[in-house]
Amino acid sequence: MDYLLNIIPAVAVGLQVTLKIFVITIVLSLPLGILMSIARISSIKPLSRFMYMYIYIMRGTPLMLQILFIYYGLPFIIEGLRLSDFPAAIIAFVLNYAAYFAEIFRGGIQSIDKGQYEGAKVLGMNYIQTMRRIVLPQVIKRVLPPVANETINLLKDTSLVYILAMNDILRLTRSIVQRDFDTTAFIVAAAFYLFFTFILTRFFGYLEKRYAVYDE
Repeated sequence: MDYLLNIIPAVAVGLQVTLKIFVITIVLSLPLGILMSIARISSIKPLSRFMYMYIYIMRGTPLMLQILFIYYGLPFIIEGLRLSDFPAAIIAFVLNYAAYFAEIFRGGIQSIDKGQYEGAKVLGMNYIQTMRRIVLPQVIKRVLPPVANETINLLKDTSLVYILAMNDILRLTRSIVQRDFDTTAFIVAAAFYLFFTFILTRFFGYLEKRYAVYDE
């Protein structure tokens, strides 16, 4: 028990890095994903095709490879550019998850009956007003389950920053295990992940109930 109490603070230090990456990625990638989804279904063909290719590449290649490319590859392409580990990780996570969220929102937007767009046009609403007042409230309700799944995946994927030698929860946990020859730290890390997964599950469950009004 004493050993457990001693290692929890050390593991919690790594948790701060993990949560920081998680929060920043969610705050930036969700709105970016919405904008990308709108661009993806745009009637402007070059923009739509560009977004299609971007989303295809980001979803078709591993996130770890993208992290390594931004951290190690960009300096070879753009001379003089050198990102530290944290900004490189944030850029990779945001660009990757924005692509996934874009596809989720695109599916949600395209699932809305076209008659609702026509009805909004009759009422004198422009495209932006239609999206904000009519479409997006319904889309949010429909995409909550897949968004919840991706958000939980993001929490677990933050462990990939281990390859940049960042002191996230996984790296610190592994260091403790190697130092003490005791796997208790892995159990502590798992407990942290399960706890925050539980919080996210309950939060998205609350949102689903709140937006259920749009089904009535």
